[in-house]
Amino acid sequence: MDEVFKALADPSRRQLLDRLHARNGQSLGELGDGLGMSRQAVTKHLVVLAEANLVTAVRDGRRRLHYLNPVPINEIAQRWIGKYDRDRLTALADLKRTLEEPVSAPEFVYVTYIRTTDRKLWQALTDPAFTERYWGAAFESDWRPGSPMVWHQQGWSSSDPEQVVLEAEPYTRLSYTWHTFDPAFAEAFGMDSGEVAAWGQETRSKVTFELEPQGEVVKLTVVHDGFEPGSAVLEGISTGWPNIIASLKTLLETGDTLPQPVG
Repeated sequence: MDEVFKALADPSRRQLLDRLHARNGQSLGELGDGLGMSRQAVTKHLVVLAEANLVTAVRDGRRRLHYLNPVPINEIAQRWIGKYDRDRLTALADLKRTLEEPVSAPEFVYVTYIRTTDRKLWQALTDPAFTERYWGAAFESDWRPGSPMVWHQQGWSSSDPEQVVLEAEPYTRLSYTWHTFDPAFAEAFGMDSGEVAAWGQETRSKVTFELEPQGEVVKLTVVHDGFEPGSAVLEGISTGWPNIIASLKTLLETGDTLPQPVG
Protein backbone atom coordinates (compact mmCIF):
# COMPACT_ATOMS: atom_id res chain seq x y z
CA MET A 1 0.00 0.00 0.00
CA ASP A 2 3.04 2.29 -0.03
CA GLU A 3 2.08 3.49 -3.52
CA VAL A 4 -1.33 4.64 -2.27
CA PHE A 5 0.09 6.76 0.55
CA LYS A 6 2.77 8.16 -1.76
CA ALA A 7 0.13 9.13 -4.30
CA LEU A 8 -2.09 10.80 -1.69
CA ALA A 9 0.80 12.77 -0.19
CA ASP A 10 0.90 15.26 -3.08
CA PRO A 11 -1.74 18.07 -3.01
CA SER A 12 -1.84 18.26 -6.82
CA ARG A 13 -2.73 14.58 -7.04
CA ARG A 14 -5.39 15.01 -4.37
CA GLN A 15 -6.76 17.88 -6.45
CA LEU A 16 -7.00 15.59 -9.48
CA LEU A 17 -8.87 13.02 -7.37
CA ASP A 18 -11.22 15.77 -6.18
CA ARG A 19 -11.90 16.70 -9.81
CA LEU A 20 -12.72 13.11 -10.70
CA HIS A 21 -14.96 12.83 -7.68
CA ALA A 22 -16.85 15.91 -8.83
CA ARG A 23 -17.12 14.56 -12.39
CA ASN A 24 -15.89 11.09 -13.14
CA GLY A 25 -14.73 10.01 -16.60
CA GLN A 26 -12.62 12.99 -17.75
CA SER A 27 -10.00 13.23 -20.47
CA LEU A 28 -6.44 14.42 -19.79
CA GLY A 29 -7.26 17.88 -21.16
CA GLU A 30 -10.42 18.22 -19.08
CA LEU A 31 -8.61 17.24 -15.89
CA GLY A 32 -5.87 19.80 -16.37
CA ASP A 33 -8.11 22.65 -17.47
CA GLY A 34 -7.71 25.62 -15.13
CA LEU A 35 -5.28 23.94 -12.73
CA GLY A 36 -2.21 25.88 -13.79
CA MET A 37 -0.34 22.65 -14.52
CA SER A 38 1.20 21.68 -17.82
CA ARG A 39 -0.19 18.73 -19.72
CA GLN A 40 3.06 16.89 -19.00
CA ALA A 41 2.72 17.52 -15.25
CA VAL A 42 -0.88 16.25 -15.22
CA THR A 43 0.25 13.17 -17.13
CA LYS A 44 3.00 12.45 -14.59
CA HIS A 45 0.58 12.80 -11.67
CA LEU A 46 -1.92 10.49 -13.38
CA VAL A 47 0.82 7.89 -13.86
CA VAL A 48 1.50 7.92 -10.11
CA LEU A 49 -2.22 7.66 -9.34
CA ALA A 50 -2.58 4.82 -11.83
CA GLU A 51 0.39 2.95 -10.34
CA ALA A 52 -1.33 3.25 -6.96
CA ASN A 53 -4.52 1.94 -8.60
CA LEU A 54 -6.44 5.03 -7.49
CA VAL A 55 -7.22 6.06 -11.07
CA THR A 56 -7.87 3.94 -14.12
CA ALA A 57 -8.18 4.97 -17.77
CA VAL A 58 -10.72 3.50 -20.20
CA ARG A 59 -10.58 4.12 -23.93
CA ASP A 60 -13.69 5.75 -25.39
CA GLY A 61 -13.17 5.88 -29.14
CA ARG A 62 -10.10 8.06 -29.67
CA ARG A 63 -10.13 9.43 -26.11
CA ARG A 64 -8.90 8.00 -22.82
CA LEU A 65 -11.26 8.78 -19.96
CA HIS A 66 -10.03 8.68 -16.36
CA TYR A 67 -12.04 7.28 -13.46
CA LEU A 68 -11.66 7.12 -9.70
CA ASN A 69 -10.98 3.64 -8.39
CA PRO A 70 -11.93 3.39 -4.69
CA VAL A 71 -10.89 -0.27 -4.33
CA PRO A 72 -7.43 0.40 -2.77
CA ILE A 73 -8.91 2.76 -0.19
CA ASN A 74 -11.61 0.22 0.59
CA GLU A 75 -9.01 -2.55 0.99
CA ILE A 76 -6.91 -0.45 3.36
CA ALA A 77 -9.95 0.34 5.48
CA GLN A 78 -11.17 -3.27 5.51
CA ARG A 79 -7.84 -4.96 6.19
CA TRP A 80 -5.69 -2.46 8.07
CA ILE A 81 -7.58 0.42 9.64
CA GLY A 82 -8.60 -1.63 12.68
CA LYS A 83 -4.97 -2.60 13.42
CA TYR A 84 -3.69 0.92 13.97
CA ASP A 85 -4.57 4.13 15.74
CA ARG A 86 -7.85 5.20 14.15
CA ASP A 87 -7.28 8.83 15.11
CA ARG A 88 -4.21 8.92 12.88
CA LEU A 89 -6.20 7.55 9.97
CA THR A 90 -9.14 9.94 10.10
CA ALA A 91 -8.14 11.56 6.83
CA LEU A 92 -7.91 8.18 5.11
CA ALA A 93 -11.32 7.16 6.39
CA ASP A 94 -12.80 10.45 5.21
CA LEU A 95 -11.27 9.94 1.77
CA LYS A 96 -12.71 6.42 1.62
CA ARG A 97 -16.19 7.76 2.32
CA THR A 98 -15.71 10.54 -0.22
CA LEU A 99 -14.60 8.18 -2.97
CA GLU A 100 -17.57 5.91 -2.35
CA GLU A 101 -20.13 8.70 -2.62
CA PRO A 102 -22.11 8.71 -5.89
CA VAL A 103 -20.47 10.61 -8.74
CA SER A 104 -21.98 12.33 -11.71
CA ALA A 105 -20.85 10.04 -14.53
CA PRO A 106 -23.44 7.39 -15.54
CA GLU A 107 -21.05 4.51 -14.91
CA PHE A 108 -18.61 3.06 -12.40
CA VAL A 109 -15.17 1.70 -13.16
CA TYR A 110 -13.16 -0.33 -10.64
CA VAL A 111 -9.74 -1.93 -11.02
CA THR A 112 -7.93 -4.32 -8.72
CA TYR A 113 -5.00 -6.71 -9.01
CA ILE A 114 -5.51 -10.24 -7.65
CA ARG A 115 -2.77 -12.76 -7.02
CA THR A 116 -4.41 -15.63 -8.86
CA THR A 117 -4.77 -17.01 -12.39
CA ASP A 118 -7.20 -15.95 -15.09
CA ARG A 119 -8.83 -19.40 -14.95
CA LYS A 120 -9.42 -19.25 -11.20
CA LEU A 121 -10.75 -15.71 -11.45
CA TRP A 122 -13.11 -16.70 -14.26
CA GLN A 123 -14.35 -19.57 -12.12
CA ALA A 124 -14.89 -17.19 -9.21
CA LEU A 125 -17.02 -14.94 -11.43
CA THR A 126 -19.16 -17.72 -12.89
CA ASP A 127 -19.31 -20.63 -10.42
CA PRO A 128 -22.20 -20.18 -7.94
CA ALA A 129 -20.20 -22.00 -5.27
CA PHE A 130 -17.71 -19.11 -5.42
CA THR A 131 -20.10 -16.18 -5.95
CA GLU A 132 -22.22 -17.32 -3.01
CA ARG A 133 -19.20 -16.99 -0.71
CA TYR A 134 -17.98 -13.48 -1.54
CA TRP A 135 -21.15 -11.95 -3.04
CA GLY A 136 -23.97 -13.76 -1.30
CA ALA A 137 -25.53 -14.35 -4.74
CA ALA A 138 -25.61 -17.38 -7.04
CA PHE A 139 -25.93 -17.19 -10.82
CA GLU A 140 -27.48 -19.88 -12.98
CA SER A 141 -26.31 -19.82 -16.62
CA ASP A 142 -24.28 -21.73 -19.21
CA TRP A 143 -22.36 -18.48 -19.77
CA ARG A 144 -22.80 -18.33 -23.53
CA PRO A 145 -23.67 -15.06 -25.30
CA GLY A 146 -27.43 -14.68 -25.48
CA SER A 147 -28.10 -17.29 -22.80
CA PRO A 148 -30.42 -16.47 -19.89
CA MET A 149 -28.99 -15.73 -16.48
CA VAL A 150 -30.96 -16.45 -13.31
CA TRP A 151 -30.01 -14.50 -10.17
CA HIS A 152 -30.54 -16.03 -6.68
CA GLN A 153 -29.88 -14.05 -3.50
CA GLN A 154 -31.32 -14.16 0.03
CA GLY A 155 -34.29 -16.26 -1.04
CA TRP A 156 -35.06 -13.93 -3.97
CA SER A 157 -34.71 -14.96 -7.62
CA SER A 158 -34.76 -12.93 -10.81
CA SER A 159 -35.20 -14.23 -14.35
CA ASP A 160 -36.67 -12.54 -17.42
CA PRO A 161 -36.02 -12.43 -21.19
CA GLU A 162 -33.76 -9.34 -20.93
CA GLN A 163 -31.54 -10.77 -18.19
CA VAL A 164 -28.93 -12.42 -20.40
CA VAL A 165 -25.23 -12.96 -20.99
CA LEU A 166 -23.98 -10.32 -23.44
CA GLU A 167 -20.34 -11.37 -23.91
CA ALA A 168 -18.40 -14.39 -22.74
CA GLU A 169 -14.78 -14.85 -23.76
CA PRO A 170 -13.47 -17.39 -21.21
CA TYR A 171 -10.67 -16.08 -19.00
CA THR A 172 -10.75 -12.68 -20.77
CA ARG A 173 -14.10 -10.87 -20.77
CA LEU A 174 -17.59 -11.39 -19.32
CA SER A 175 -20.60 -9.10 -19.60
CA TYR A 176 -24.24 -9.48 -18.65
CA THR A 177 -27.33 -7.37 -18.05
CA TRP A 178 -28.12 -6.47 -14.48
CA HIS A 179 -31.23 -7.77 -12.78
CA THR A 180 -34.40 -5.75 -12.61
CA PHE A 181 -36.25 -4.82 -9.41
CA ASP A 182 -39.62 -6.11 -8.26
CA PRO A 183 -41.72 -6.19 -5.05
CA ALA A 184 -40.13 -9.49 -4.03
CA PHE A 185 -36.70 -7.80 -4.17
CA ALA A 186 -37.91 -5.06 -1.82
CA GLU A 187 -39.29 -7.63 0.61
CA ALA A 188 -36.17 -9.85 0.54
CA PHE A 189 -33.79 -6.97 1.19
CA GLY A 190 -36.02 -4.97 3.53
CA MET A 191 -36.24 -1.98 1.19
CA ASP A 192 -38.96 0.60 0.65
CA SER A 193 -41.37 -0.78 -1.96
CA GLY A 194 -41.93 2.64 -3.55
CA GLU A 195 -38.19 3.22 -3.97
CA VAL A 196 -37.69 -0.21 -5.49
CA ALA A 197 -40.65 0.33 -7.84
CA ALA A 198 -38.95 3.50 -9.11
CA TRP A 199 -35.73 1.55 -9.65
CA GLY A 200 -37.68 -0.98 -11.69
CA GLN A 201 -38.74 1.76 -14.12
CA GLU A 202 -35.16 2.66 -15.04
CA THR A 203 -33.27 1.41 -18.09
CA ARG A 204 -31.56 -1.87 -17.34
CA SER A 205 -27.82 -1.51 -16.71
CA LYS A 206 -25.02 -3.96 -17.46
CA VAL A 207 -21.76 -5.05 -15.88
CA THR A 208 -18.55 -6.06 -17.66
CA PHE A 209 -15.51 -7.85 -16.24
CA GLU A 210 -12.17 -7.69 -18.05
CA LEU A 211 -9.38 -10.09 -17.00
CA GLU A 212 -5.77 -9.34 -17.93
CA PRO A 213 -2.95 -11.58 -16.62
CA GLN A 214 0.12 -9.61 -15.56
CA GLY A 215 2.79 -11.94 -14.27
CA GLU A 216 1.75 -13.42 -10.94
CA VAL A 217 -1.42 -11.33 -10.74
CA VAL A 218 -4.51 -10.73 -12.83
CA LYS A 219 -5.76 -7.20 -13.44
CA LEU A 220 -9.54 -7.16 -13.01
CA THR A 221 -11.49 -4.22 -14.41
CA VAL A 222 -15.18 -3.96 -13.54
CA VAL A 223 -17.32 -1.52 -15.53
CA HIS A 224 -20.94 -1.04 -14.50
CA ASP A 225 -22.72 1.26 -16.95
CA GLY A 226 -25.87 1.85 -18.96
CA PHE A 227 -27.51 4.04 -16.32
CA GLU A 228 -29.83 6.95 -17.01
CA PRO A 229 -28.66 10.45 -15.99
CA GLY A 230 -29.48 10.94 -12.32
CA SER A 231 -30.05 7.20 -11.87
CA ALA A 232 -31.21 6.17 -8.40
CA VAL A 233 -29.99 2.64 -9.12
CA LEU A 234 -26.49 3.98 -9.76
CA GLU A 235 -26.57 5.73 -6.41
CA GLY A 236 -27.90 2.58 -4.76
CA ILE A 237 -25.16 0.26 -6.01
CA SER A 238 -22.31 2.77 -5.59
CA THR A 239 -21.12 1.47 -2.22
CA GLY A 240 -21.69 -2.21 -2.95
CA TRP A 241 -19.06 -2.87 -5.59
CA PRO A 242 -15.93 -2.01 -3.53
CA ASN A 243 -16.89 -4.53 -0.86
CA ILE A 244 -17.72 -7.25 -3.40
CA ILE A 245 -14.41 -6.80 -5.22
CA ALA A 246 -12.38 -6.65 -2.01
CA SER A 247 -14.08 -9.82 -0.75
CA LEU A 248 -13.44 -11.56 -4.09
CA LYS A 249 -9.76 -10.62 -3.88
CA THR A 250 -9.49 -11.83 -0.29
CA LEU A 251 -11.19 -15.14 -1.11
CA LEU A 252 -8.85 -15.92 -4.00
CA GLU A 253 -5.70 -14.84 -2.16
CA THR A 254 -6.41 -16.20 1.33
CA GLY A 255 -9.33 -18.62 1.09
CA ASP A 256 -11.45 -16.44 3.37
CA THR A 257 -13.87 -13.62 2.68
CA LEU A 258 -14.36 -10.22 4.27
CA PRO A 259 -17.28 -9.81 6.68
CA GLN A 260 -20.39 -8.74 4.81
CA PRO A 261 -21.77 -5.35 5.89
CA VAL A 262 -24.80 -5.40 8.15
CA GLY A 263 -27.98 -3.81 6.80
